[in-house]
Amino acid sequence: MSKEDSEPGEDILARISSPRQLRGLSNGELLRLADELRERVIGVVSRRGGHLASNLGIAELTIALHYVFDFAKDQLLWDVGHQCYAHKLLTGRGDRFDGLRQAGGLSGFPAPSESEYDLFATGHAGTAISTAMGLAWADKQQQADRKVVAVVGDASIANGLSLEAINNLGRLGRQFLIVLNDNSMAIDRTQGGLADVLDRVRMTSTYSGLKHSAERILQRLPLGEEVTEALRHIKEGLRTTIQGGRIFEGLGISYFGPVDGHDIPTLIRVLRSLSEMDCPALLHVHTEKGRGCKYAVEDPCRFHSPSAYRVEAGQAVFAEKERPTWTEVFSKALVAEAEKDDRVVAISAAMPDGTGLADFRQRFGDRMIDVGICESHAVAMAAGLAKGGLRPVVAIYSTFMQRAMDQVFQEVSLQNLPVVLCMDRGGLVGSDGAVHHGTMDIAMLRPLPGIVLAAPADAAEMRAVLAFALSCENPTAIRYPRDMVPEDLPGPCPAFQLGRARVLREGDDGTLLCYGATVEPAMVAARILSEQRQAEVGVVNARFAKPLDAALITRLIQSGKPMLVCEDHAVAGGFGSAVLELAADRGLRADQVRLVGLPDRFISFAARQEQLTEVGLDATHISAAIWELIHAARSGTASKSL
Repeated sequence: MSKEDSEPGEDILARISSPRQLRGLSNGELLRLADELRERVIGVVSRRGGHLASNLGIAELTIALHYVFDFAKDQLLWDVGHQCYAHKLLTGRGDRFDGLRQAGGLSGFPAPSESEYDLFATGHAGTAISTAMGLAWADKQQQADRKVVAVVGDASIANGLSLEAINNLGRLGRQFLIVLNDNSMAIDRTQGGLADVLDRVRMTSTYSGLKHSAERILQRLPLGEEVTEALRHIKEGLRTTIQGGRIFEGLGISYFGPVDGHDIPTLIRVLRSLSEMDCPALLHVHTEKGRGCKYAVEDPCRFHSPSAYRVEAGQAVFAEKERPTWTEVFSKALVAEAEKDDRVVAISAAMPDGTGLADFRQRFGDRMIDVGICESHAVAMAAGLAKGGLRPVVAIYSTFMQRAMDQVFQEVSLQNLPVVLCMDRGGLVGSDGAVHHGTMDIAMLRPLPGIVLAAPADAAEMRAVLAFALSCENPTAIRYPRDMVPEDLPGPCPAFQLGRARVLREGDDGTLLCYGATVEPAMVAARILSEQRQAEVGVVNARFAKPLDAALITRLIQSGKPMLVCEDHAVAGGFGSAVLELAADRGLRADQVRLVGLPDRFISFAARQEQLTEVGLDATHISAAIWELIHAARSGTASKSL
C-alpha cells in the first residue's frame, strides 16, 4: 500500500475505541491510521520519554493483527513488552495515552490491570512463546476455541527461553502463531548466528514457491477465493529459503516469510490464512525500526528508549544534564581500567549503550563481546574467560541479572572466579516501573559463599570500587542506580578495602547507616536534623553489603544509640537484614535499629524521585524517621515501629 492510496480526512485514531472497528476501514484508512499511530507515539514519547523506535516500526503489523484476530477472545502476547504502544492505542486506551509512564497513567508495558487485551505484565525478553504455549495447552485441555499469537521482536527470538520453548512447540498439535517481528535490531544491532541467518533470509531473492511441507499444510485449509488469493500472495511475496525454514521446520514449526511488515493488505491476507492452520507456525515479518521518524531511523539505538526531548529543525534535542549519570561515570572508569590492564574484557547482553559499554567497544573492539539478549550465557561465558586468565566485566541491569542467577551460583561463585558483575539500575528505576526495578539483587546474591557485594556513593567511589573489584580474587557485584551521580562526598576518597565502611559524618545522637545511593539523601537528612532539630547524627557509608564492616557496626549497635539502616532495595533479605543477622549472631540488642527500604509490594511506575518519596527514602522522610527514634530515646519512651 502506498501513500497515494490514502485520502485526507478526519482523525481516524480518534474514532477507534475498539479494535473491532478496524474491519470497517478501507485500505487507505488503515494506512492513514498507521501514520496517525506513529504521530501519536512520537508526540507522547518526546514529552514523556519511553520506547520509541520499536513502536514506530510495528504500527502496520499491530493493525493487521487486530484486524484479523479478536483478542478480546483470542490470546495475544508481546515479546518484548515495550513494543505495545500501538496496541494500547487501538484497545481503548487512547484517551489515557498522554499519561504514558507517569504516576497514575498508563504503563509502558502490557498491564492486565489496564485492559482485558493485556494478558501478562511483560518487561523481560524471551517469555512470550513459553507463556503462550501454556495458554494454548490449557485451551486444548479444556477444548476452548481460541487462537494464540506471540509477537516476538527486538531479537528476543534468540533468548534462551525462546529457544527452549521452540524446542517443545512442535508437540503442541494445534493452532499457534509466532510472529517474528524482525527489524535487524535488539536494543543495539542484533548479534549471533541466528541473526546472521535472518539477515541471509532477508537478502535472498524471492523463492518461486513454498516448500512442499508448507503447501501440504495450506492445502488442508478451505480453499475459498480469499484463501486462494492468500496462497498467491504467499507464494509471490514471501521469501522462504532453505536456510531460514530448516531451523524452525526441523522442529515441527511451519515457517513462512519474510513478508513486508508495512504492507497492511498482504499482512491481513497472510495472517487470515495462517490463523486457520491446525499446527504451530512462524511468520517472519521484516519491519524498519523507527519507521516514519527520520532521526529514529538514523539512530535506532539512541531512540530505542530515549528520555524526553524537543524537536528543532527535524532533529531531536535533549536537555542538558546537570550532572553525569552513574552509567556514564562507570563507562569512563571501565575504559580507564582497561587502558591499564589488557586482561580486562567487557560483556553486554544486547545493551552496550544502556549499560555504558559503547565507549569501551569503540576503544577496545576486540575486548568487547555482545552476546545478544542472553544474560545466562553472558555470565557463564564470563566464568570461562576468568578461568582462562582474563578479568571479565559483565554489565547487565539488576533486573536482568535475575535471569542469570543459576550461572552466578554454579559457574562463578562455586568456582570462586574473579568475575565482576556491574549491575546498573540497582533499586527503583522510575517510569519503566515494576518490570525493571532492580530490587532483589542483594537478597539473591548475598547467600553465595565468597561473593563480594559493593556499592559506590559518588563518582570517585565508582572509580575506586571498580579498581578494587578488578583486583579482587573473588566474584564481585557492584550496584548503582538509574540516576545522576550526586555531588562529591566530603574529603578525599579512600581506596576500597574489603569489608571496610567509610564514616562520613560523626554524630552523638544516632547514626544513618547507608548503602550505595542512599548515602546522598542521608547526608541531606543529617543537615536537616542539625539545623531544625539540634540533633547531630552520624552518616556511615557501608560500601559493602558483604562482607560487612562487622567491627564498626558492632560498636554502633553496642552504643545503644538509634540507628537507621537505609537501602534502595527490598527490606527482605537486603543490606539491613544482613545488619540484623550480624547483631543476632553476636548476641547484640538491636532494639534501637530500624530498617528503611522497599516494602513487600511492587512499586508502580513514576519518576524515580517520586518513588523514593513514596517508600520513605528521600531526605525528608529519612530525617523524620531517625528523629522519631532520637526523640523517643531522649524522652525515655519506646519508639514506634517504622
